[in-house]
Amino acid sequence: MNEIYASENAAERERLVRLTSQLTKADLARELDDGWTIAAQLAHLAFWDQYALSLVEGWERNGFVKVTLVSVDALNEAAHLLSDAIPPPAAIQLAQAAAEAMDRKLETITPELAAAIEAGGHIRVLRRALHRREHLDEIEKVLGA
Repeated sequence: MNEIYASENAAERERLVRLTSQLTKADLARELDDGWTIAAQLAHLAFWDQYALSLVEGWERNGFVKVTLVSVDALNEAAHLLSDAIPPPAAIQLAQAAAEAMDRKLETITPELAAAIEAGGHIRVLRRALHRREHLDEIEKVLGA
């Protein structure tokens, strides 16, 4: 695994843990600019880390195959509906656990698989920090951090 990616992923995972450990029930219920609550946004992060983990595990078993998403926006809207149904404290636990599991998995993949994922255009699977950073920045902005 690329050490820069691993370092960035770890930094954003640690940031996620620090930020979520300070959130109150009221914070979790706050709405972001896009209409999602902070809790739903955390569940969203958990979904996408888990999705990336599932991709990597499948590629480890069966070899790399480029994945074409039908519509990220449609997946996000479907996940939003489900995210709102998750109890806010569970959203924190899910986000932390999925980030941890994904980062641990990325530490064990072969250089060949990492190169195939990158060459196949799925860099965000390897660089989970990019997605985490987007949403953690948004949450911190709403919280005034």
